[in-house]
Order: sequence, then C-alpha cells, then structure tokens
Amino acid sequence: MSGRTFESLVQGERLAPLTIPVTATLIVAGAIASRDFEPVHHDKDEANRRGLPNIIMNILTTNGFIARYVTDWSGPEARLRSISTRLGVPNFPGDTMKIMGEVTRVGAEGRREAELQVRIVNGLGEHAFSTVVVAFP
Repeated sequence: MSGRTFESLVQGERLAPLTIPVTATLIVAGAIASRDFEPVHHDKDEANRRGLPNIIMNILTTNGFIARYVTDWSGPEARLRSISTRLGVPNFPGDTMKIMGEVTRVGAEGRREAELQVRIVNGLGEHAFSTVVVAFP
C-alpha cells in the first residue's frame, strides 16, 4: 500500500485487502504489548474453562491491526482522528484474518478528512467492523 493525498481520495474506493495468519504467538504478543493480562488471551486451559476452544485476540490488538491497515494505505503524513470498533466473532489461533476497507466519505464539513469502513473477517465470520476517520495535510 502506498501513501495518499487528500486530492486523490474517491468515495467508494476499496482498499487492497490484507491477509494475516492468526497464531498463538501473535495473540499472546498483542496481549502482552497492550498490557492486557486477561487469561483468555494467553492461557488455553483458562480459555477452555470459560467455554472457549482456545485463546482469543484482544480488542487492542484488533484495533492495532486496523490502525496499521489504514496508515499503510494513507501514508505517513496522514493522522488517525478516530477508530470506533464493534467486535464480532473471536480470532483464534490457526485461522486467518482478512482486513478490507472502503472510503465512505471524503471532505465532510470542509475538512481534509476521509471516513473509512474497515472490516476484519475470519473463518467464523466478521471479527470486527470499524469506522475510521483519517485527517490529511
């Protein structure tokens, strides 16, 4: 993905999808990096006791991937203004998540901003749905 300019934005533009394998290491590393020590993010036995088949990715890791996806597309000069995420099905080790996005609004209220809808899907369905606002210089 390459950087964008505000003038090049087009409502309805679809961002190139990004596919990321979900591993136990990825899930645990994301939980540790975000200081989320909830056992379901690193302890399979505890996850099983709570009715889950395995550990699950935390929302902070999910939001980190959404931010990376959008900033890879928008480039280093753009700034994330907001990310609003609704979680769906969990990300478990052994699955693959596919991140997809679309520009849904450009230049609202005269601002040099774009709104994007970003979805993450995996083998179980929709993992996350986000609205992201990006400001451009």
